[in-house]
Amino acid sequence: MLEDKTPQRTPLSQLGEFGLISHLTKNFDVKQASTLKSIGDDAAVLDFKGKKTVVSTDLLIEGVHFDLSYMPLKHLGYKAVVVNLSDIAAMNARPTQITVSIAVSNRFPLEALEELFEGIAMAAKIYKVDVIGGDTTSSQKGMIISITALGEANEKDLVYRNGAKENDLLVVTGDLGSAYMGLQVLEREKQVFQVNPNNQPDLDNYTYLIERQLKPEARTDIRELLEKLEVKPTAMIDVSDGLSSEIIHICKQSKVGCNLFEEKIPIDPQFINVCEEFNIDSTTVAINGGEDYELLFTIALEDFDKIKANPNFTVIGHMTQESEGVHLVTRANTKIPLKARGWDAISQ
Repeated sequence: MLEDKTPQRTPLSQLGEFGLISHLTKNFDVKQASTLKSIGDDAAVLDFKGKKTVVSTDLLIEGVHFDLSYMPLKHLGYKAVVVNLSDIAAMNARPTQITVSIAVSNRFPLEALEELFEGIAMAAKIYKVDVIGGDTTSSQKGMIISITALGEANEKDLVYRNGAKENDLLVVTGDLGSAYMGLQVLEREKQVFQVNPNNQPDLDNYTYLIERQLKPEARTDIRELLEKLEVKPTAMIDVSDGLSSEIIHICKQSKVGCNLFEEKIPIDPQFINVCEEFNIDSTTVAINGGEDYELLFTIALEDFDKIKANPNFTVIGHMTQESEGVHLVTRANTKIPLKARGWDAISQ
């Protein structure tokens, strides 16, 4: 007798909305002291005891923000949480809770949602955030995920986009551009597969880039690191839409200019190799790519000595008078006006 290898497909209608919510959330534990009441009532109850509450929300839509032909549902759940926690980290706050709302069409069985929630649960566990509520509903086509993240901070620790001053240093964590090139590799392999479904992709040379695209991490470690170094950024933003866009956001809100130095932009060796393979200019990708979820911030010049030896940080430029404008200083020492060519959700 041959074993039936067909994966189980339980229709969502079999559980109903409340049965589905109960099933998907039964393993979420409460870890934060600020969570008084989690899932199971009309609303969650939180108590931050005098701290400021930080809130951010993101919408992810199939076909716009993700492609399930190469994005595993578990990775998608993980990434959906991470991109929201990154926004909390960019306020110099500590993420504490999330809500998760999903809309799905009837092409998704229960098992698909279990996989999605496995990724959500993994991110919640790693980042020590509580899942405290949300909603599920049906969608006419595809999957929609909306996650709201909450965090806490003392008022004195919060960092906004509008505090950068002339002569401040521009600093970034990690490396840039890899997530975008990971996406290019996945898109190429998808097209090859569509032409020849028997062609199995060999992705060994692209592991770092693909991981940066499919399983990014939020830099929630930076808040404590800066605190230990006794450095408080003057302005901060996360790199979700591309370095150029984020620099322009800080400059506009802080009313300053900026010189970004091409030679200082941190890029990974695998990223450089793949840019050459695709015949794409690495600097163009590094400043416009997006989805790196690194933190970009400004610090006072006198704090340079505190961070200069730290491998997490790279000084990539400095802030100038607003009248000087926003420029990329090339390796040849020419100044090019910096344009926001990163991801724009409305014009895609």
